[in-house]
Amino acid sequence: MLANRTVTSAWLILLILGLTHVMPLTSAADPAEPQEGTNPPSAAKMSSEQDHQRIMELLHITSLRPGADGKNAQAPNAANYDESKANPYPNLPDPLVLKNGKKVKNAKAWWNQRRPEIIEDFDREVYGRVPVTTPKVHWEAAGVTKGMNGDIPTLSKELLGHVDNSAYPGVSVDIRLSLTTPANASSPVPVIMELGFAGVFGSGARGTGGVTAAATGLAGLNSTGPTWQQQVLAKGWGYAIILPTSIQPDNGAGLTQGIIGLTNRGRPRNLDDWGALRAWAWGASRALDYFETDKSVDARRVGIEGLSRYGKAALVAMAYDGRFAIAFVASSGAGGAKLYRRNWGELVENVAATGEYHWMAGNFLKYAGPLSWNDLPVDSHELIALCAPRPVFISCGSFQVEGGWVDAKGMFMAAAAAGPVYKLLGKRDMGATEMPPMETALIDGDVAFRQHSGGHTAGPNWPTFLSFAERYIGHPNPVRHD
Repeated sequence: MLANRTVTSAWLILLILGLTHVMPLTSAADPAEPQEGTNPPSAAKMSSEQDHQRIMELLHITSLRPGADGKNAQAPNAANYDESKANPYPNLPDPLVLKNGKKVKNAKAWWNQRRPEIIEDFDREVYGRVPVTTPKVHWEAAGVTKGMNGDIPTLSKELLGHVDNSAYPGVSVDIRLSLTTPANASSPVPVIMELGFAGVFGSGARGTGGVTAAATGLAGLNSTGPTWQQQVLAKGWGYAIILPTSIQPDNGAGLTQGIIGLTNRGRPRNLDDWGALRAWAWGASRALDYFETDKSVDARRVGIEGLSRYGKAALVAMAYDGRFAIAFVASSGAGGAKLYRRNWGELVENVAATGEYHWMAGNFLKYAGPLSWNDLPVDSHELIALCAPRPVFISCGSFQVEGGWVDAKGMFMAAAAAGPVYKLLGKRDMGATEMPPMETALIDGDVAFRQHSGGHTAGPNWPTFLSFAERYIGHPNPVRHD
């Protein structure tokens, strides 16, 4: 008991002195138990800049290369949009070659040998490890509302997922989720779940199918027709929206809060601990746990969708949780479907900077410092490959409107390079290796791609995605791997 008190006192003294870059005195995987009859220590408080510096010092890095400047074309580090300079590292890691150099020749070798190798690399170097044991989530219906969305009667549920924080009461996490299904459905329905931006919940949501007008715009409103929610309902399906920031704050200062802070009991992360993308994906999986208990939902036909940073999280969720039947990954860019080894728009260095590093494991910073992108043991085509054999739809907007920042071609190339894994598992690749013209849908395979002429939105691609999805979740036997 004396030893534990000494550890706690020493940690608090370090915080008071401002030495926040020091390695935690106990492992995040085996934190000291709070003393009986005493309050647990408060969560450590650091700014994003302080925590970023702490990680750099743990990695023995003194500086990082600057990210690309997407606003000033005359800047020394201006974002590159010259295709002749776009592929300095053209040789991607082969998803079908084991680390011992042997070729993966059958599905058994993929599932038992190569796939675990790829997951380990992503866990350690890119997205971070989820703790072996995470707290249980108890779901509570905060409100049930009958309403109309367009001309379709709906039943909407506002749900709160209370995460058990008995091990560390200093951090509370309540996951916010809404679920809307057709009121007249006679059997469980497929559901498309969106990782939604702030503004999804509130008084404006009630009576309109569980979303506010502001949320609809952020999700990608098709201004010339029905909203994506109305398009989903028209197929007889339901939709859900989960609020990622109710799972984990979207900043480095919040890494000692949210589910990451709760599992670390208020202490800073170790270098291979999970970042926000894995945390948001974990929360999406907990929503899927709930759907498995809701008789209005066919939990074997649940798809996941996200835009931008939440497009990244949707792809991560699909890759790690084999229960999701399909994914719609919109404008995910770096850290999502875009190849890390490609010099176009946003770069590894941008993601490793103070504004975005919290999405990733601490180890990811190395590849913007002493190491290069080519030193990464994996690339994003292998993240897409982890989704196989289940279908994935990669979406993006135009260069002119979206700015090229998310690198449409880099995402297309990653989707194409995932194809051999799909083919190994008896599925179809994208069917193309050359970037197609704008608004050309490649949806005949199990990996799909379409670039629309709009901006940073999923909106114009919803009709195409739903046509693609109907092949898989419009019948009772969706592709799935547990």
